[in-house]
Amino acid sequence: MEILHDSLPFAPWTDPRSRRLPGIQPLPTDDWLRVDEAFAGQMAERDRLIADRPEAVHALTPTARAAAGELLDQVLAELAKFPGYHLGSEAVTRPDGVAVVLDRSAPLRTLGRLCQEDFCLLQRDEEGGGEHVLTGAILCFPASWTLAEKIGRPLTAIHTPVVPYDADLARRVQRLFDAIRPGQGLWRQNALLYADAALHHPRSEAAPRERPVSEAPYLRSERQCLLRLPRTGAVVFSIHTYLLRTSDLTPEQAQALAEHPVERAQ
Repeated sequence: MEILHDSLPFAPWTDPRSRRLPGIQPLPTDDWLRVDEAFAGQMAERDRLIADRPEAVHALTPTARAAAGELLDQVLAELAKFPGYHLGSEAVTRPDGVAVVLDRSAPLRTLGRLCQEDFCLLQRDEEGGGEHVLTGAILCFPASWTLAEKIGRPLTAIHTPVVPYDADLARRVQRLFDAIRPGQGLWRQNALLYADAALHHPRSEAAPRERPVSEAPYLRSERQCLLRLPRTGAVVFSIHTYLLRTSDLTPEQAQALAEHPVERAQ
């Protein structure tokens, strides 16, 4: 069953600021996590993946355990402000009526069942040149990458084999990561055309780069946020995935897409 959005709140190709990589903008303090019309469908799929394929969607290194616990606390504080969430001492009831046990021994898996967002934790490796390393993640909806291949690796290796991610862009992104301050998050949004509507869309680095398909009726757009946790100093990279048919874009979005086409997933 396809789990699709009815519309795309923001189309990054329509704004010159977001068209140019890395397209980073300041994150409003009250607009980090989102609940939208695809909530029930996406959360049911997240529940299924976490139950049936935990090794594919979850990873946590020992160095990230404290950061994962801090992230869970921060997300719970945010969800307390959302209508439809009911927080108790031992469980949280989501807007779709599902009760999620607060398992603090597995903070990222718990987070994966609370929010539509995926969460990645990145921590600075002072001994490895100061680059940020992926040390933990709950990643139910990967867009053409595989968590097992990226965990424990620095930013430059994480973005292999992303073609636009050259040495210059890597330096700019690392500077951005270094400059993130608690309470002063950043966000960007991307877009790719896909041939299918699979939310869980892993792809190995070793997979051959096939020619993009001619028919790509779906548009996938990730709203990516970067925040720094105040206690552990870890950087949080959250991903809210929008997926819709290109035919459901507004006329203005469709016209802008014709003028500024986005890439098709390979």
